[in-house]
Amino acid sequence: MLANLAQPGDAMPHPGVAAVGETPVPEYLRLNYWWAYVHPAAVRVFERGWLVDLILWGNYRQLSAAALAALGPRLDGDSLQVACVYGDLTPRLAARVAADGGALDVIDVLPVQLDNLRHKLPGDTAVRMLEQDSSCLALADATYDRAILFFLLHEQPADIRARTVAETLRVVKPGGTIVLVDFARPRWWHPLRYTWLPFISRLEPFAADMWRGPNGMCLPPEPAHQRTIRRFFGGMFQMVTLTRA
Repeated sequence: MLANLAQPGDAMPHPGVAAVGETPVPEYLRLNYWWAYVHPAAVRVFERGWLVDLILWGNYRQLSAAALAALGPRLDGDSLQVACVYGDLTPRLAARVAADGGALDVIDVLPVQLDNLRHKLPGDTAVRMLEQDSSCLALADATYDRAILFFLLHEQPADIRARTVAETLRVVKPGGTIVLVDFARPRWWHPLRYTWLPFISRLEPFAADMWRGPNGMCLPPEPAHQRTIRRFFGGMFQMVTLTRA
C-alpha cells in the first residue's frame, strides 16, 4: 500500500487506538495498518479505482478478473469473501453470484470497511456482511462452496495468516474452491525485483513472506487440498487456487 495519504485537516489517531465495534481490532492491524484500513479517513483516501490500480502497478483489473474466473464458471450455492477490498471486486462478485442464484457472505473485522462496502453495493444486492476476525470465524464447518482472499495474507503476521488459511479451509466444503491472490517474488529479470521489496516492507512488514510463494502463504500440506499456481506481471503477483480434499 501507499503511505498515509490523508487529506489536510483529517485527524488521524495514535496507531494504538482501537476502532469501535463488537469484535476487537487485532493488534497487527492497529499498529501497522491504522492509516490504510482502520481510520475512516483511510476509506476516503484509498477507495479510488485509479489509486488501487496504481498500487498494483496497473494490474488490478487483470488480477481481479482472474480471481473471479478461478472461482468457477457458475457461482450458485454459497460463496465467502474473506476481508473487504478496495475497488470494485466485491460488486462484480456479488453481481455474478446473484445472476447464478447464489448467496454471498463477506466478513471483515473492521466495521468501517463493512460500512464502506455497504455504500458500494446497489441497494437491492443481497450480500450478508459479518463483522468477524478471519483467524477465528464464527461459521460452521463445510458451509461454503467457494471462498476468495484478495491481497489479505501479506498483511497478516505468520501465525494469524496460518489460522486464516486454516479457518477458510474449514468452512469450505470438500471439493470446494479457495482462491488466494497476493504479492510474490518477481522474476530475476524484473526491473522492480531489487527495489520493490525494500519499499513495500517499510509499509507492510509481513509482505516479504509472500516472496516464498505458496509456502509464505502458510498453506497446509497438499494432502489437505490440491493447488494450482499462476503468476502475473513478471512474477510479482501470484494466484493460488485450492480445491479442498
